[in-house]
Amino acid sequence: MKIAVIGAGIIGITSAYELARDGHEVTVLERCGAAAEEASFANAGVVAPGYVTPWGAPGMPAKMLRHLFGRYGPVKIGLPLSLHELHWIWRWYRACRPDRYLVNRATLQQLALYSRARLHLITADLKLEYERSDGCLVLLRSKHDSHLVQPGLQVLRETGVSFKELDANDARKIEPALNPDTPFFGAVHLPGGEVGNCRQFALLLKNEAQRLGVKFLFNAKVTQIKPTGDVAISLMGEEAALHFDAAVICAGVDSARLLAPLGLKIPLAAVHGYSISAAIREPLNAPHSAVMDERYKVVISRLGNRVRVAGSAELGGTAAQKCASSLQTLYKVLLDWFPGAAKFSGGVQEWKGARPMLPDGPPIIGPSGSAGIWLNLGHGSSGWALSCGSARVLADLIDCRTPELDSSGLSVTRLHQ
Repeated sequence: MKIAVIGAGIIGITSAYELARDGHEVTVLERCGAAAEEASFANAGVVAPGYVTPWGAPGMPAKMLRHLFGRYGPVKIGLPLSLHELHWIWRWYRACRPDRYLVNRATLQQLALYSRARLHLITADLKLEYERSDGCLVLLRSKHDSHLVQPGLQVLRETGVSFKELDANDARKIEPALNPDTPFFGAVHLPGGEVGNCRQFALLLKNEAQRLGVKFLFNAKVTQIKPTGDVAISLMGEEAALHFDAAVICAGVDSARLLAPLGLKIPLAAVHGYSISAAIREPLNAPHSAVMDERYKVVISRLGNRVRVAGSAELGGTAAQKCASSLQTLYKVLLDWFPGAAKFSGGVQEWKGARPMLPDGPPIIGPSGSAGIWLNLGHGSSGWALSCGSARVLADLIDCRTPELDSSGLSVTRLHQ
């Protein structure tokens, strides 16, 4: 088939690669001037299936409210909030019911484990070399923090994810550069977790997709999609529409705009995340892999010769306006744990990206209900961790094959239940 993939982030590129690998003629349409320029650009890079869980969880609304009033809270509300965002909050609140949470959690964990396996398979098959390292250490500042993570650890036990609870001394053996002047209670070590440069991987896989014949059209903003026998796609500034047998929507938050005229209302919200990246000043003072501060939900990652600090979840506001307190939290956590790691004098890259999040957690992968239109969207803050598995599931569904995992919980129909 002749298939258009709309969006050249990590989800779009992995989708294009898998479809081309199956023999389809693929064209990727991207509104930016290059691949992986938006949510895939400077994320934390963590791939840890055990920590891919829905926001919609029992007790989460009260926890979110407490975070809002903390100086370094990981959750922020940006003003103004639109009616759409208020409605999204209401749907998220309803998704926190225990029965819905258990189903969504199982769906996400299954997809995360499958996706990590696909990531490793693609990396090995194509001999891709990108910045990565193994292991993830979750730091617990107090006994209370340790108590709060116990339900999550029970989930890891139930799903068979390997982890080990450590005291502070053992945690320092894994990450010896941890600041000796910052006391903490203990840590959880996830040896199967890893950190990798999402954008670097995306660009390498783009090159492999091009070798399979995939065409990339950049600065190509889609203005309209019409399923009329085939799928007609109009681009800004172009009079004639492009025609395809099918189209896959992987356009992040912009997906909702493209699908609304088709009568498909997707409750996507832009939940903005932040990161700072700087050159490593002294390798001995930097983390070996990924370190997560559980209290502030901030990840410190080592990516080659740089250290990246990522976190925060900001609903509302605009993409252009950075929240000073969100950035301050990142600097605080870095200086708490690795004060000598970053070389600030050489310049720091400060980034804010819109993560396309659905209120109940799992992404939507599969047919849209409109002829020829397929969906692979709504991965939220876990796009990198879920990308390779999502793309394989999508490609199998398009070719009428049964995916290797149960995809029923990823269907768009769940939004109408």
